[in-house]
Amino acid sequence: MKKESLNFLFENEIKWEYPSEGVSRQIMGYNDDMMMVKVKFDTGAIGTQHKHPHTQTTYVVSGIFEFTTDGETKIVRPGDGVYMKPGVMHGCVCVEEGILIDTFAPIREDFL
Repeated sequence: MKKESLNFLFENEIKWEYPSEGVSRQIMGYNDDMMMVKVKFDTGAIGTQHKHPHTQTTYVVSGIFEFTTDGETKIVRPGDGVYMKPGVMHGCVCVEEGILIDTFAPIREDFL
């Protein structure tokens, strides 16, 4: 069965999910092949180190984050991006409250 979001998704109509303390997310669009997710972090919140079989890219909308991926750690700020290879450990710590846009290929069915 094909999974697919609505054509238009409005922030004030999408339920926020709370996967961990200080972290909230909204699913902003998807089909079987890809997914976009908005993630808000409070200062000090942790995106726990993990890995998954999906390719992931992240765009920093606001805030400051310390990201680790594939054993490399860097500070990223608004306008920066991060690429996570499939199956590679990655995670982040929010240094200053902010928003990330995550994209996944294929879809993260565990988020639905």
